[in-house]
Amino acid sequence: MEHLGSRQDPHDEAIGVVGVGLVGLALAEHLITRGFHVVGFDIEPARCAELERLGGQVASGPSEVGARTRRIFLSLMTTETVSDVIEGDDGLMTADRAPRYLLDTTTGMPDETVALAERLRKRGVSYLDATISGSSQQIRDRQAVVMVGGDAADYEACGDLLRAVSDRVVHLGLTGSGSKAKLASNLILGLNRLALAEGLVFADRLGLDGAAFLDLLKISPAYSVAVDVKGEKMLRGDFTAQSRAAQHHKDLSIILDQARRAGQDLPLARVHLGILEKVIAKGDGELDSSVVIEEIRRRQSASVTV
Repeated sequence: MEHLGSRQDPHDEAIGVVGVGLVGLALAEHLITRGFHVVGFDIEPARCAELERLGGQVASGPSEVGARTRRIFLSLMTTETVSDVIEGDDGLMTADRAPRYLLDTTTGMPDETVALAERLRKRGVSYLDATISGSSQQIRDRQAVVMVGGDAADYEACGDLLRAVSDRVVHLGLTGSGSKAKLASNLILGLNRLALAEGLVFADRLGLDGAAFLDLLKISPAYSVAVDVKGEKMLRGDFTAQSRAAQHHKDLSIILDQARRAGQDLPLARVHLGILEKVIAKGDGELDSSVVIEEIRRRQSASVTV
């Protein structure tokens, strides 16, 4: 991890957050806790109300966020949405004074991210793809990793914000590096989660006690962070969203597209995508990604019936 420069008293500056869903709200919570004034916006009124409850201020739209803040976090679903929020009607760039730095946590298409950064650079706006590996709860627990792509000077200029939201920040190089690292790490993370789900169902099928087996995994070579983050949720059937199944389906679709362009087959990822499609078809896409264990259980039941 690299040294990040310090800045003036955070109370002197308002920070923007556009997109206050699971991740954006966790980011805003850290910023507010550490003394930053947060001005945010989301298209969902309930999310805006939650931001106000935390002590943030709600803007009327992205344009107002752009007018009131110089450094802005973006936490949105797709790169297309990011481009619209920045460059569209009532976008950040329609403000009388354009923002200076944009820190985009969105998992999106690397090529489109690079193209967007270049367009913004020509308009005097610095862009960092600051993707995050970890659920909203891991962000709150300061266990998530921020993976940053972009100019080193811009990275230093936003060091206080990055430190505010995570103790684990890595600058990976040029713009697009953060997006690429997020896709590669999400591929592995998702497969770890799926393997855990299948293993827990298998252990149950063999007659093992689930809680005891989960404790065993924590000290065995089969351990992964998914055991800590998703194991209890899977055993209890608690699928309150910390990272949504539909979100990972979107990420996997991007991953498979990027792999196709790179000439690589990802057979395990294709299986995972199919499982997530079944989860979404069951109406569970907005539940936590740990809900994949329910599809594994359904397949177990089907095999028993056959």
